[in-house]
Amino acid sequence: MSNIIKLLPDSVANQIAAGEVIQRPASVVKELLENAVDAGASSVDLFVKDAGKTLIQVADNGCGMSALDARMSFERHATSKIEKADDLFAIRTMGFRGEALASIAAIAQVEMKTRLSDEELGTCLKIEGSKVIQEEPCPCQPGTVISVKNLFFNVPARRNFLKSDSVETRHMIEEFTRVALINYDVAFSFVHNNKVVFKLPKSSFKARIVNIFGKSYDQKLLPVEQTTGSLSIKGFIGKPEFAKKTRGEQYFFVNKRFIKHPYLHHAVENAFAELLPSDAYPSYFLDIEIDPSEIDVNIHPTKTEVNFIDARYVYAVMQSAVKQAIGKHSLTPTIDFDVDPAIDALFQTTPKGEVLPPEIQINPDYNPFDQQNGQPKPAAFKPAKRQSEDEWNQLHQPLIEENSEKSILSSGFSNGQKEPSFDPAHRFFQVHHRYILTNVRSGLMIIDQQKAHERILYERFLAKMENNEAPASQQQLFPITIQFSAGDAELIRSMKDSLQKLGFVMEPIGANGFVFQGIPQGMSASETESVIEQILEVQKQRPENMAAGKNTILAKSLASKLSIKAGKKLSHEEMANLFDELFACQLPDVAPDGSPVVSIVPIEELERFLKEKK
Repeated sequence: MSNIIKLLPDSVANQIAAGEVIQRPASVVKELLENAVDAGASSVDLFVKDAGKTLIQVADNGCGMSALDARMSFERHATSKIEKADDLFAIRTMGFRGEALASIAAIAQVEMKTRLSDEELGTCLKIEGSKVIQEEPCPCQPGTVISVKNLFFNVPARRNFLKSDSVETRHMIEEFTRVALINYDVAFSFVHNNKVVFKLPKSSFKARIVNIFGKSYDQKLLPVEQTTGSLSIKGFIGKPEFAKKTRGEQYFFVNKRFIKHPYLHHAVENAFAELLPSDAYPSYFLDIEIDPSEIDVNIHPTKTEVNFIDARYVYAVMQSAVKQAIGKHSLTPTIDFDVDPAIDALFQTTPKGEVLPPEIQINPDYNPFDQQNGQPKPAAFKPAKRQSEDEWNQLHQPLIEENSEKSILSSGFSNGQKEPSFDPAHRFFQVHHRYILTNVRSGLMIIDQQKAHERILYERFLAKMENNEAPASQQQLFPITIQFSAGDAELIRSMKDSLQKLGFVMEPIGANGFVFQGIPQGMSASETESVIEQILEVQKQRPENMAAGKNTILAKSLASKLSIKAGKKLSHEEMANLFDELFACQLPDVAPDGSPVVSIVPIEELERFLKEKK
């Protein structure tokens, strides 16, 4: 039998490695930006065409490379930061050249121009599919310019799995933001299809956050600073009142490297406990400085996950730091024992004239125990008189549902009947402003009013979008302007046509803003930003390979936001209309999220329940 184990050629091995590191254009952006920062650049420019499928170019004014280093940087396992195994546990840089370049060159056409500052000429290197096509001296500026063209040109199957341009652009914006946020002492720019997305000057950490997410953040941030032993936490958190209903503004950095860490995220959420509603997310931009020997950053190919030797200690310090930041700015509820100035002024006011004691007229001969004074005897104890029907109803009013007329229950018993009389015009009964009950042949039907309305609105919105019906939109006398992050703005642009079919009349303003001149009928102007945030959040959490279309996602999101909620009191007419519209739907018994809308309690169950109570 012949041997079956073979050594793969370098070109194939590099393509396999590329599959782990280079998953999409955003992966190339991340690696090249990190390399530029590690090269000591003070200015980094990113140029992209066609969402990175045609061109990704990163130009920096860093230290540059010699001809030999330029050639070596594309070799497998080439790096400038590791010489021995112990160095794996003392990494502070992000990847200066090497490593990822071999993977990128294996699945794209790459051109590099680089020059040392003390050299007259630089080096031009062209590689296609791991093969060096050209290597020669060339005139160029000090630093490095790397151009990645036709990504996945030799792996068409991988190219076919790329998403739409708007989705891929959004991923690139996120990777750019992660690198630019923490490297605020470096100037960055991002140009996509000749349109400037970001132009970020050197600044402080707070100024960089404001420049990326908008001027309004200047008033939304609270500083965080905590140093204990080998651990230091610095950065900013968002004030609770500005918390959004969409994720995306949660950033952890360890030694200036972006990470994802659910355990530490829980620490921040705990610090905000009881300050945020359940559907709101805190914003934070926190940098953790720690001895590299205390962490392991090489547990994930993209190094976005880390292990801490003592994660509980980091958790405790993180939670304490955030709580302290909130407490310093008096955002937690406190008891104020100071006297209100207005009340205090009343007591401090000096009245005019002499203050006299009050005069009280009394009868000195009055004796409450003297029967001769004509006073009645103390009343003897008597059993309490049984309350009348009206008195009982008044005392227990919160327990009885009433609209314009008496409820079914009270009207039935007030007439001395043994059973309630169900008026066909008032055949519905609301329980705790949450459920609608009605009598059916087999027993008692219970309808969840919120889920029922969600089903009605969902099918209505979906039909409008699929049938291209004219949307029911209410024009705004005062248009609503909302600013978004660059990533969210790109997502809004990709959904603009569908949003307009739902009744949103919107136009872009500025780089990442939109003016809403019309909103769906039934929605208030004050709800607009909240509704859009919820739509964005649902869209972000949707898996990219999910079969459900964009229209379905939008219809579900809007129906969930605009539906009547538990606690809403409904009149008999409103309950009747809800009932009729629900059973005119295609799937009346199931909510858009798959949960049940209607349940019937059989008459046998009611009888058994009453018998068990005896």
